[in-house]
Amino acid sequence: MVSRLIQVEDFDLVIFGATGDLARRKILPGLFRRHAAGQFPDTVRIIGAARTATDEAAFRADTAAAIAEFDPARAQSPDLPAFLDRLHYVALDATGDEGWAQLSALMRPGVIRAFYFSVAPVLFGALAERLAGHGIADGDSRIVVEKPFGRDLGSARALNETLARHFDEGQIYRIDHYLGKETVQNLMAVRFANMLFEPLWNAHYIDHVQITVAETMGVAGRGAYYDQSGAMRDMIQNHLMQLVCLIAMEPPYHFDPAAVRDEKLKVIRALEPLAPGDIVRGQYVADGDTPGYLDDVENPDSRTESFVALKLRIANWRWQGVPFYLRTGKRLRARTSEIAIVFRLPPHSIFDDSGPQKANQLVIRLQPNEGMNLKVMIKEPGPGGMRLVQVPLDMSFAEALGRDGTDMPDAYERLITDVIRGNQTLFMRGDEVEAAWAWTDPVIAAWEASKTQPEPYDPGTSGPEESLGLMHRDGRRWREIKT
Repeated sequence: MVSRLIQVEDFDLVIFGATGDLARRKILPGLFRRHAAGQFPDTVRIIGAARTATDEAAFRADTAAAIAEFDPARAQSPDLPAFLDRLHYVALDATGDEGWAQLSALMRPGVIRAFYFSVAPVLFGALAERLAGHGIADGDSRIVVEKPFGRDLGSARALNETLARHFDEGQIYRIDHYLGKETVQNLMAVRFANMLFEPLWNAHYIDHVQITVAETMGVAGRGAYYDQSGAMRDMIQNHLMQLVCLIAMEPPYHFDPAAVRDEKLKVIRALEPLAPGDIVRGQYVADGDTPGYLDDVENPDSRTESFVALKLRIANWRWQGVPFYLRTGKRLRARTSEIAIVFRLPPHSIFDDSGPQKANQLVIRLQPNEGMNLKVMIKEPGPGGMRLVQVPLDMSFAEALGRDGTDMPDAYERLITDVIRGNQTLFMRGDEVEAAWAWTDPVIAAWEASKTQPEPYDPGTSGPEESLGLMHRDGRRWREIKT
């Protein structure tokens, strides 16, 4: 199957923080892949901006090195020289006036202007103020804002108010790379483009939902940031919350940004407050030569969680009585992200001697090997009676769509091109961010007030034992964490 490529309009993209890790690891390699795919007009320009005192030639050389490091299969691509020719660089001071006149001189009239804030949130306001004050941003400009978007409801509101002084809500793109994953977008297609699933997508037929985002790496190298954040702020409040919204939302009247985001907001506002027994937080410990969390963050007194498991409930007709179990953590058994929709058992089994019947499951894999499988019961082949066995109807996107793993678009590629197109469907709206923090804040405040330590767990496991009990007491089991 060959995907249809739609070229975007001409644009100038300014990347603030262009010499930082995110730009080198994701943004610039992603832009190169879209360039190589032929999605950009010849006149498109990408302008790096940072406080680093370097020149254009050095920036281009560093970008080539970043592509070689993070996309080595394309390091020798014949398309690379032309991509590097698109790059420009301006050294500027985000909080002062140095460099802004040079940036203004580089901007072309009559093309889309996009500005990617790949910097610390404390600089968002200064950048927005200077873009407006120097006349660099116009009424059709777009700004892309990276997470963390605040660390609580108060700071999120303050950020929204700061940006709103210079940009309309329709110009602000709060990016969550999980929403750019092909599998996440296909979740909406599976639900709303197939009569097979949508009639069953409710409390009458679904027993529960599991969402797992597990990582094998610890927080070494990010310790200073992570110890001020933790798994609840870093993952639950944004990434996993967005997945819950896409699973639980009502069908929008139309697939457009306002309609989709209206329905997501309704889900967040319908979340019931978490009871103390519905959440477990953990912290990985040292194991042999593997350092523990306290070692990685260099803070022996830290009470920050590296693991969270919780059970949430949605107070509406569609989901009444259906628990959503979420877990995410560092230093777990395998690196995997998946959503499992677990259906109810048939109300009556006619196969008395066939062995235990297992529930149907729709499993959506976000990483690795993006795809879906539907677990169904069939007769085990062979003579000797009716013996039932559960088998997966499996679809790997790479295989089904005739594309190898290196050809699957990265989430950042899709999201950046959506910014240029002016499509906000896969980006968070300001009131959505604030609603998520309003639900999350009481949980974090209760932890901080209790001064209790997270439950310890060994690296290479599924997390604290207490998280298993979260489901066992409901007569359910977590799916095994495996690649």
